[in-house]
Amino acid sequence: MKYWTYFVAKLVAGAAVLDLLWWGVAAVMPPPETFMRQQVKAFPQDLRWTSVMFLFWLLAASLVYLIVWDQKGRCRTCLRRLRMPVESGSWSKATLFNPPRTESICPYGHGTLEQPEVHTSGKRPPEWKAHGDMWQELEELDSRRK
Repeated sequence: MKYWTYFVAKLVAGAAVLDLLWWGVAAVMPPPETFMRQQVKAFPQDLRWTSVMFLFWLLAASLVYLIVWDQKGRCRTCLRRLRMPVESGSWSKATLFNPPRTESICPYGHGTLEQPEVHTSGKRPPEWKAHGDMWQELEELDSRRK
């Protein structure tokens, strides 16, 4: 739940920044000039306002993209950035058996995120594998080796 709350908080903070920016743009930009005793609309008829609206939209879309991109690379438990990307799989068997993928791990061992490198049969979403007690898992692996 903390993961999604943080995501919503980032979206709300981004919306607040964009709202402040919009109020600043509206205060700085002059109103459109009167044409033949009629006040034209700001957005579709005035080139300055149309250009500013396009740039504002571009900034808003890129801000949302960056927020989503940042959220994808975070731990689902502690919200820290995932680290240590490791490539696994085989390019020679990429079509069926062992497609290449990248695994990133939480620095505190909460889980790993497995992302496919190539999409062979449709788009496979990244898969989060939560780990319980990482030390217990390591002890089990060590006991199997002996």
